[in-house]
Amino acid sequence: MTTKKKTKDLILDAAEELFAIRGFYGVSIRQITTKADVDPALASYHFGKKKDIFDAVMLRRAEILNRERIQTLDDCIRRAKPNPAPLHEIIDAFTHALLNRSNKGGKGWRSYFAIIAQINNHPELGGIIMSQYFDPLAKKFLQAIRANMPDANDEDLYWCYHFLSGALTLTFSGTERINKLSDGLCASSDLDAVHERLVPFITAGFKAFMRPFGHQ
Repeated sequence: MTTKKKTKDLILDAAEELFAIRGFYGVSIRQITTKADVDPALASYHFGKKKDIFDAVMLRRAEILNRERIQTLDDCIRRAKPNPAPLHEIIDAFTHALLNRSNKGGKGWRSYFAIIAQINNHPELGGIIMSQYFDPLAKKFLQAIRANMPDANDEDLYWCYHFLSGALTLTFSGTERINKLSDGLCASSDLDAVHERLVPFITAGFKAFMRPFGHQ
């Protein structure tokens, strides 16, 4: 049992690292098994096709992230009762686990978020894969935000969420553009600095739509 689990993890770890560097279409099963140093037949035995390996890579950490984020959201909703949860706490619950895992979770988590950034920017994979693993969670967060902002238009809330998702995607892409733009004052790898600023920035963006646009 231990050997079987170890083999599966070796395959997933190798696939995760390669997908992060080359993307889904730039990686073959043979490259994955070569990096994992296992027989190619074991990839098919444990997972099936390359898409099945990719799904397993996505699910492995998505389950952990979604559980952490929902628990944090539930905690802040419970603390605030009978009032709605504070908006900044909802945004923090949405972003904190992502940034914390990326910053302190090790190489595997950084690779995972690099894959997320790629997928979110991919016209073919983005809508399908992100919806599959994260839409139920996103809808739960939007429900909590809607409770805090009952006068806001749903259209505005979805756009605000879209912008939040975009900010996270750019952060995880690690392009280092901010490094050059700021002449080294800021670093895209400084996720503590990101977290310190992202929550108040996104919160202010949502608050701009506390009432339907044009009636503020």
